[in-house]
Amino acid sequence: MRDIHFWDMCQGLGVRQKFSSVKHRQTNGQVEATNKVIFQGIRKWLDQKKGAWADELASVLWSYRTTPQSSTEETPFRLTFGVDALIPVEVGELSPWLLHGGVEEVVEKDLVDETREMSHLSETALK
Repeated sequence: MRDIHFWDMCQGLGVRQKFSSVKHRQTNGQVEATNKVIFQGIRKWLDQKKGAWADELASVLWSYRTTPQSSTEETPFRLTFGVDALIPVEVGELSPWLLHGGVEEVVEKDLVDETREMSHLSETALK
């Protein structure tokens, strides 16, 4: 049974839920591929730091989320939030990227749905 409050919240925020079966091979394959990349990243980071994987997981996930994927040519962060991720230095200091990217950023936010759709089409074409 679905939680009606959660359902209402999603609708209010414009979130489109998609459900998939645990036995759906395509979905499982995508998850497995993502997990493989994350695991490889953890292994690279932890060659010298045995047993510290929990401390390094955030760095590995950040790296994955901010690296363009070959199938979509976009970062998972950008597809999720509609903007490129900023490193803390850029948040505290007004970098040229922030100063000159304002207008482009507004236009790109308007195009985020189209960007997601194009990424989905790219992924579909590769399958």
